[in-house]
Formats: sequence, structure tokens, C-alpha cells
Amino acid sequence: MPTTVAELPEFYLQPGESRLVSGPSVLKTVLGSCVGITFRVPRLDASALCHPMLPTHASRPPVRSDPVNARRYVDYVIRELAHEFDALGARREEVEVKLFGGADVLASSRKTATVGAMNAETALRVLGDEGFTVLASRLGGSCGIFIEFNTATGEVLLRPLARMDPQTLART
Repeated sequence: MPTTVAELPEFYLQPGESRLVSGPSVLKTVLGSCVGITFRVPRLDASALCHPMLPTHASRPPVRSDPVNARRYVDYVIRELAHEFDALGARREEVEVKLFGGADVLASSRKTATVGAMNAETALRVLGDEGFTVLASRLGGSCGIFIEFNTATGEVLLRPLARMDPQTLART
């Protein structure tokens, strides 16, 4: 059995991906306006990380015909993972949930809600609707973060990313 984080299998998630693992692993991703949601059930030695990009799936209820693309949506992927944990025998009250991201990484003078804010609000609402309690969160801000989820301990390491100057982006 691996004893240090360096010995654990690592999985990096791209935007729109989710991963459910059994046993100790390290799940990583980089978040901007997207949200990252960790799920962990110590009794079952099962954990997951999802990295949805947009708040809501167009169809109600979400159509299961294209689950790969549907995982890009906060509401869909939360409900999908809820069903997967249900199938494993998890009770909603024992699932440890943590929520990150939802930053406003692109400056905007508009007074409307940003994608980051909508992702965070949708995640909180759907997690509550599904009977989950969020144990920890770090939402909003103006720069992205790197997260590293150690499924053996439930700890999530957060590392802020440097905020990029829009003028620098335009020159590259």
C-alpha cells in the first residue's frame, strides 16, 4: 500500500471530465470559472472529482444519451455522481463534499452574473437539492486555482494561479 502522496496513482482532469476512484489516489485539476467538486466516502474507500464548465444542461431531466459531453454541466455531473455513489451503497449524509473554483477570471464591466458565479451558485443549489452537505469551499475570486485531492485523507491542496494581465494575453 502506498504510504506517501508521491507513491499514490495520480489522475489529471481536464475541463468537462469526472473521475470516480476506488482506493487511495491523487486527483488534480486547474480551475478558473469552472468548479471542482470532490466527493469522498471513507467507509467505501471511494472518491471522485468532477470539473464541470457550465452551470446547467439544456434538457430537464438531463438526457443520458451523451454522458461525456453532459459532464461539462454542473447540474448533470453532480446528479450523475450522486447516482454512482448511490449504486455503491453510499448514504448522502456520509459523502464528504468540498467545492472549489467559480472565479471571475476575465474582467467584465457587465452587471450580469458571470459564468464563474453561476457555476458556484448552481453547484451549491444542486448539491443541497441532492442531499449533500458541503464541508469546505473556496469559491469566487479573480484568479484560478490548482487543486490536488488526496483521496486517502480527504485533504485538498489549493494553489492560486498568477492572474494574467489582459494586455499580456493580447500580445502573445
